[in-house]
Amino acid sequence: MALLTALLLVMSAMPAAAQDKAARFDHFRTGFPLTGAHAAVRCEGCHKNGEFAGTPRDCQRCHNSIRATGMPPNHLRTQDNCDSCHSTKQWQVERFDHSRYSGSCATCHNGIQAVGKTASHLPTAKECSACHSTTSWDAVRFDHSGITGNCASCHNGTRATGKSSSHLATSQDCSACHNTNGWSGARFDHAGVTGNCASCHNGTTAKGKSSTHLATTNACEDCHRTTAWVPASFNHADTTANCASCHNGTRATGKPSTHIATTAECSTCHSTKVWSPANFTHTGVTGTCASCHNGTSASGKSNNHIATNTACEDCHTTNAWTPAKTVNHNDVIGTCTSCHNGSKASGKTTTHIATTAECSTCHSTSAWTPANFNHANATGSCASCHNGTSATGKSSNHIATNTACEDCHTTSAWTPVKTVNHNDVIGTCSSCHNGSKASGKTATHIATTAECSTCHSTNAWTPANFSHANVTGSCSSCHNGTNATGKNATHISTTNACADCHTTTAWTPVKTVNHAAVIGTCSSCHNGSTAAGKSATHIATTAQCSDCHSTTAWTPANFSHATVSGSCSSCHNGTNATGKNATHINTTSACADCHTTTAWTPTKKVDHAAVIGTCSSCHNGSTAAGKPATHIATTAQCSDCHSTAAWTPANFSHANVTGSCSSCHNGTTATGKNSTHLNTTNTCESCHSTSAWVPAKTFAHTDAIGSCASCHNGTSAPGKSASHIRTTDQCDFCHVTTGWTSVRVDHTQVLGTCSSCHNGAVATGKPATHIATTAECSTCHKTTAWLPAAVDHSTVGTNCSSCHNGTSATGKSPSHFVTSQQCGDCHRTTAWVPLLTYLHNSPAYPGQHARALVCLDCHTTNSQTVPYRYPAYVPNCASCHAGDFRPSAHKKYEAPTTAFYSVSELRDCTGSCHLYSDNTMTTIKERRSGHHRVSSSEF
Repeated sequence: MALLTALLLVMSAMPAAAQDKAARFDHFRTGFPLTGAHAAVRCEGCHKNGEFAGTPRDCQRCHNSIRATGMPPNHLRTQDNCDSCHSTKQWQVERFDHSRYSGSCATCHNGIQAVGKTASHLPTAKECSACHSTTSWDAVRFDHSGITGNCASCHNGTRATGKSSSHLATSQDCSACHNTNGWSGARFDHAGVTGNCASCHNGTTAKGKSSTHLATTNACEDCHRTTAWVPASFNHADTTANCASCHNGTRATGKPSTHIATTAECSTCHSTKVWSPANFTHTGVTGTCASCHNGTSASGKSNNHIATNTACEDCHTTNAWTPAKTVNHNDVIGTCTSCHNGSKASGKTTTHIATTAECSTCHSTSAWTPANFNHANATGSCASCHNGTSATGKSSNHIATNTACEDCHTTSAWTPVKTVNHNDVIGTCSSCHNGSKASGKTATHIATTAECSTCHSTNAWTPANFSHANVTGSCSSCHNGTNATGKNATHISTTNACADCHTTTAWTPVKTVNHAAVIGTCSSCHNGSTAAGKSATHIATTAQCSDCHSTTAWTPANFSHATVSGSCSSCHNGTNATGKNATHINTTSACADCHTTTAWTPTKKVDHAAVIGTCSSCHNGSTAAGKPATHIATTAQCSDCHSTAAWTPANFSHANVTGSCSSCHNGTTATGKNSTHLNTTNTCESCHSTSAWVPAKTFAHTDAIGSCASCHNGTSAPGKSASHIRTTDQCDFCHVTTGWTSVRVDHTQVLGTCSSCHNGAVATGKPATHIATTAECSTCHKTTAWLPAAVDHSTVGTNCSSCHNGTSATGKSPSHFVTSQQCGDCHRTTAWVPLLTYLHNSPAYPGQHARALVCLDCHTTNSQTVPYRYPAYVPNCASCHAGDFRPSAHKKYEAPTTAFYSVSELRDCTGSCHLYSDNTMTTIKERRSGHHRVSSSEF
């Protein structure tokens, strides 16, 4: 050191040229290399008064606020050397070792000296170290014990996991059910649940109705309590299934073993209040009647029951024992009279035919009548039974006679009779011979009202004695050329009956002629020869006489135009017959074009083509129908809209209409606004054109009455599309009336998360270059603008360089250290500086140097690759420190001569360099090892 002092004194006395040489002095050789900011400090800045000896080498002796800037009052309390955290390059902390720091975290991490709790930090009174480590804020160990807020203040789905979408609806705080050890294993209290039971007890969120649960529409709470499922209070009224689905002996009491066998539902007989008394119905009973009606379970056969082996149901109904629906006589035991004796069953009536025969002799078991009667056992005359009471007597149309039945009839059948004696018949011939009792007049018999006996005898029909006196038919029914003489070949063609003109005494002379029955035209007789014909002055016509004349007289005549030849005006000229009057329509048409021959009015048609003048010259309300009071107000001629064929349909033109649209389009005169029309005070013409209602030519929203949604509801006008943003806002909160697009979105009224809209379909989503993250947009962005954004690195799902590449986000500057390491190896997510303490992981790195090296001390090219000064010695210490090696300080042996170690031999400075006794190097004279360590600040 004395030598160094002398050298410095010499240098101070040197001339300027010598001082330039001194400026190039290698300070490294003093054991205190000038690095970082120290390299720019002038010599006298440290060597006060030109004194080199005794200049402090440790930081705090110089940086004591006297010689140089020292610790500020707010510096962290520490006993460490400055170079433990600071480098000579800058004051900013480059490496920080929390282990050497005394005091609580919060004394530094208070948001002023160092990063403190963020605004979104959980409210807690705990020290930082309770959760965080000194290596990183992240990867915390969390303890709920120091949290001062309630659970929901953190567990809100943003700071920490909140209630899931499937969580029970409740107003309770998390701690009411959960503990801080885990979500599961919660203690549940129904007190704070806000939904109904089924919202949880649905078989998914919580236990729901079991497969054996009663079918019911009731809510759980109608029957169950929150303390336990059973016992439950039950109400049959809301059960939707049938009784047997529960009352089956498993879920609830079922049918006992003694129950009547039946397929009927319980409710058919029983009520929901009590089993008995029951309202019994046989419907559904599956057993036989006797299985119940056995005298024990129910009443059985009485003592006077018919002797039979038939089952009850064969005869009786389930409504009542009597009357029986049927009796099957095949199963009855005994004779008919054993029952039909007037006691058990009806017997012979007092009017029954006196007979000893058994009932079955005549009657069948299906009915009393008809009976299979056998006269063999009957006693007495026919009339004793056949008197109309006991048995069929003489019918009302029987031949009137006092003869006994058996005189004419047999016992085998009434007809045919064995004989008839006309001498015993009472009455006229026709009382029997009427076609019903006995053969009457044949179809070809002469129509007459005379009695048979007038012409016929009782011996035979023919020969008969004929007289016209009582004949009732027409002459031609006989006088037809077959039965009697008919019309001869020269007879007048007529449909008249003979009697109309002839008498029964002789054919001629005729008594009269009836024209109505004559066949043929008038002129076939009235031809001037057979009968009088047309006179010389008769109107020339081809018509038959009967077209105008009647058969009673020639005049007056009934005139018909049908056969008149020539035009109407040849007669209707005002002289021969009535012509056109003064008010007649001005026309060139012939009369027949418009009028009929039956009457002048109404006309059969009007040929407008031949009318001279305008429509209104006739259609003026006098000559012809004019405009009605409800006609559209217009100056147009009729022909502008109407055709001559009919008033309607009209070819309407709005061109000449006077007045507003609504004066016609009022729902009466013409179509008005329909029930779905937009509510507006606008006139029709404000929006619509006269060519068609739709499309409307324009629409002014300023005149619309009501909210946007009253029209834009998907019916009256387009409403919200399926992809519309979910919101409760009215349309006009975002849209303007000039167009749907050009919206101003009020995010405060939007329902759902940002990404439910900002998904690239409904609204702009994340671009392809967006930071990879699962966080919601609102985590970083505001609703007012995308930028600036507050990035929460905790939600980013990729490495730093995928964003910090100079495009997506700020990347490495041109002067940045050239390295393949990720940003997070050196930088924090809260700020680029101060840097983290970088830990070298290369196997060639000797360890952390105690002499406060900065990166550029070794990485002189500002690159990850180290340009070693002496690359031949890589990876040993000598690769950097070969120039610092002093052979004189490293003796190898002293005999026979003194020898020194070379750099190559001691390339690992941290190794051994023993001093040996001689050149055999077998005996160590002085052991020397570990003289140089990276943990030492000096060689």
